[in-house]
Amino acid sequence: MLIVVVPVIVLTLAFAWWFRASNRRATYRPDWSYSGKVEFSIWIIPLLIVLFLAAVAWGSSHELDPYRPLSGANKRLRVEVVAMDWKWLFHLSRAGRGQRQRACAAPRYAGDHGHHVGGRDERVLRAGAGGQIYAMAGMCTQMSVMAGREGVYSGLSSQFSGDGFSDMHFKVIAADGPGFERWVEGLRRSGQMLDKPAYERLVGQRGSAATAYYAGADNDLFDYALQRGTGSASAVKARPVDPQIGVCRT
Repeated sequence: MLIVVVPVIVLTLAFAWWFRASNRRATYRPDWSYSGKVEFSIWIIPLLIVLFLAAVAWGSSHELDPYRPLSGANKRLRVEVVAMDWKWLFHLSRAGRGQRQRACAAPRYAGDHGHHVGGRDERVLRAGAGGQIYAMAGMCTQMSVMAGREGVYSGLSSQFSGDGFSDMHFKVIAADGPGFERWVEGLRRSGQMLDKPAYERLVGQRGSAATAYYAGADNDLFDYALQRGTGSASAVKARPVDPQIGVCRT
């Protein structure tokens, strides 16, 4: 702002001083109406400002693209997320475990969050560990997340969706590698399996409940949940999904 205001103030004082009544060197031009040099001087600064801001906005927008892969030498962890009434389902696809209402990720591990909504519009916000992303019923989108340090980050639904909307919050736990492996091993010993019948029971449980953990899940569960968002269980069709890529990128 000052790059515009300061020159205007300086030029105003300069013009007033130069064209004072006692200055005999100032040329009196009552019919003067246009000068290319003056027009250029007036518009060049705003033009440069606009070009500078446009370049910054262009670069920053692409850097904040949620689909943009995160660079780094550490292992990437893909977490598949399903929004329900009114709870979250987090599936750590590469580890083969599912978890409801809570997720864990290792610090400095790049996380690919595939996000899908079952039955309605949704917006998920991960404060301090990513950003926010929208999804609609039957829609699959994704977001890249990186936790720079260990800690517990809050996540919530920022799209009003009914009576249980205020209960749709979760914690993202960023732990070191050994801590994450201990957490995964604890899930393996839980013994519960998240298959399609278990998923249907989750869909039917409207409202919040205690956090439930699962030792394993069907390989195509996320694709099943994606198709269930807009149809019945009988309408779901088996589709080939590359486990290294995920549903959102096929």
